[in-house]
Amino acid sequence: MSQLVSEFLIQRLSDWGIKRIFGYPGDGINAIMGALSKAEDTMSFVQVRHEEMAALMACAHAKFTGEVGVCLATSGPGAIHLLNGLYDAKLDHQPVVAIIGQKARTSLGGSDQQEVDLLSLFKDVASAYVQQASDASQVRHLIDRAVRIAKAERTVTCVIMPNDLQEETYQDPKHEHQTIHSGIGYVAPRVLPQDTELQRAADVLNAGHKVAMLIGAGARFAAEEVQQVAEILGAGIAKAFLGKAVLPDDLPYVTGAIGLFGTDASHQMMSECDTLLMVGSGFPYAEFLPKEGKARGVQIDLEASMLSLRYPMEVPLSGDSAETLRALLPLLQRKEDRSWRTQIEQSIQDWWQQVAELAAQEAEPVNPRLVFEKLSPRLPDNLILAADSGSASSWVAQHLRLRAGMQFSVSGTLATMGCAVPYAIAAKFAYPERPVIACVGDGAMQMNGNEELLTIQRYWRRWSNPQLIILVLNNRDLNFVTWEQRLMQGNPRFAESQDVPEFNYARYAEMLGLAGVRIETPDQVDAALDFALQADRPVVIDALVDPNILVFNAKVAVQYAPKLAMAIAKGDTAAASHLGGTIKAAL
Repeated sequence: MSQLVSEFLIQRLSDWGIKRIFGYPGDGINAIMGALSKAEDTMSFVQVRHEEMAALMACAHAKFTGEVGVCLATSGPGAIHLLNGLYDAKLDHQPVVAIIGQKARTSLGGSDQQEVDLLSLFKDVASAYVQQASDASQVRHLIDRAVRIAKAERTVTCVIMPNDLQEETYQDPKHEHQTIHSGIGYVAPRVLPQDTELQRAADVLNAGHKVAMLIGAGARFAAEEVQQVAEILGAGIAKAFLGKAVLPDDLPYVTGAIGLFGTDASHQMMSECDTLLMVGSGFPYAEFLPKEGKARGVQIDLEASMLSLRYPMEVPLSGDSAETLRALLPLLQRKEDRSWRTQIEQSIQDWWQQVAELAAQEAEPVNPRLVFEKLSPRLPDNLILAADSGSASSWVAQHLRLRAGMQFSVSGTLATMGCAVPYAIAAKFAYPERPVIACVGDGAMQMNGNEELLTIQRYWRRWSNPQLIILVLNNRDLNFVTWEQRLMQGNPRFAESQDVPEFNYARYAEMLGLAGVRIETPDQVDAALDFALQADRPVVIDALVDPNILVFNAKVAVQYAPKLAMAIAKGDTAAASHLGGTIKAAL
């Protein structure tokens, strides 16, 4: 039975095991939409409010499932809208395939309406593979290569489909010269370093007396091996933000986050260690790693291009995290002196006590730390958590203690605003039975989160467990940037750029048929969280929080004290309203 090219395209994606496409319709992909309507039993289509959200959801799908994410957009403006979400996937090394419509082949080059040079536009974000179809028999190998390369290289690929070609009858390639006959299937290989390099790495780690580990998202499937290595070496483990869910925070030697909103325990460990073992992380901030020459370094990463990039490693190992650590374990010697480990465990206990005390401090109207400190023990089992860029990430990093079985992600390398709500939606489609929480700033919520509440409204009844919570930090301020302006530029808060319009997010959720609850005073936090966790539908928590609580780690902020003093001297007295003793002394 004959098929249109558009119908074959959807079937081929399905044959690769893809079950869901995120996108938005347009006349450049009308035939593909028609094919999707015929394939509802095998391929579901999720209609978002904006193409950028489709790409972010495809990225999140890849992050939470390990599968290829697929997004679909029409020609011209629809394709352009995809770019930000696709860069999120590329920079965080996630397999995403973008299917994009294009003007009819007969009109290309004629400055037709919505004609854009898509091959040039996508040649960076989809540098591993971007091709435009020109013949029906070509589509088979374009799809096969796009999916296989996305999986193998953990990156973004793109196939551009002219709309007239979508409506042609599909034909398999002929058995003749200059035809391509591709097939389906890919299984990732075992990637291991040479035995000599493994022994060199073991020698470095065995010689160290104070070993610190830093893990990222690349250690996601190596949690057991990471723990075994840490136990043998008596090491502490810091987590880059994308690696937050790799290990639970209740392990006594896990020091938590690192960086601008990292923990004192992580920073102390890195400053005092004599050996660094980095696993599956591209953590970019060199100032939070040991000073060059102070520690010997071993790094494990599947991407050879990321080796010895953040710190000059003595032994850079190119390999899969779990496989490499398993091969390394028999070569390691147990450290009998556990005083380093004891010191690390005490420092992280001190940190948790410190942030609990910070959360109890008065604020106007509500301390954001209090909301997260009270949320942490309430996090449901099997949770999927998403955070947005900005102050929401700071409080997630500093206060939320994830347990085994939970998942977490954020826009890591790109750090785009507006990722948390689409990430949460993608998580609910991938795992409709699991609870999901998104932590979002009001800037990100107004950027695109409010519009995606309509997507939640449309689909939530299809999820077996409707538990989805959007926690909005309503401080009427683009808060993280405000603090960056103060601390890094010495400028007072600039209201014209930083003010966020007043909006009642809880009331808006109720208008859409969702649930909403507002936190306006500290004594309302417990009841609001309990209400949201017990609701029979998605909930928006509208938390009115104080924008003048320092979002950086206080000891980190001390280095910026001269700039902060400048901002205060220029009239930004609000910046000094909640500063602790350490930074006050520095000021």
